[in-house]
Amino acid sequence: MRFCVFLGSSIGRQPVYREAAVDLARVMTERRIGLVYGGNVLGLMGALAETAFELGNEVIGVIPDSIAEAESARTELTKLHVVRTMHERKALMSRLSDAFVALPGGLGTLEELFEVWTWAKLGIQVKPIGILNTGGFYDRLLEFVRHLESESFIVPLDHDFVVVSDNPEELVERLLERLARQPSPPASASGTDVT
Repeated sequence: MRFCVFLGSSIGRQPVYREAAVDLARVMTERRIGLVYGGNVLGLMGALAETAFELGNEVIGVIPDSIAEAESARTELTKLHVVRTMHERKALMSRLSDAFVALPGGLGTLEELFEVWTWAKLGIQVKPIGILNTGGFYDRLLEFVRHLESESFIVPLDHDFVVVSDNPEELVERLLERLARQPSPPASASGTDVT
């Protein structure tokens, strides 16, 4: 069992963002849930991976070669995959994971979150998606998603694809509950690919 975590390569302005990354790493390790993430040594990504690795968890990084050269890929990992493109990165991260979690981050984090959310809506993937809404970081984004619904660009059901919590333990538990209800085996066990 592995969760793919999307989060910033910056540390952010609020200390609670780093604390959330560390707490999530601890909870995932306690539940024996491996980590798949963007492979970076910087920011929240680095804090998450460092904590998980130090606690003895499986940590798999996936990073494009251009970012690895510019920002230094983390080497203290269970495995590091260096790929050519962002598309390959996201496809491999999806293939290796059973669920997705978004923490605070920038444009890349938002792009990754909305891509897997769109995949879920279109039925391309059925893996659960969670948002760790630390310090209300995602409040305005979720409000905008409700605005999309009020303007008839999405339907209420589209909200159901995503679990939102500000508590790492609660979020992980709810994602595990969704996984337990799935009729098919998780992707990391079956080898299902998303491209």
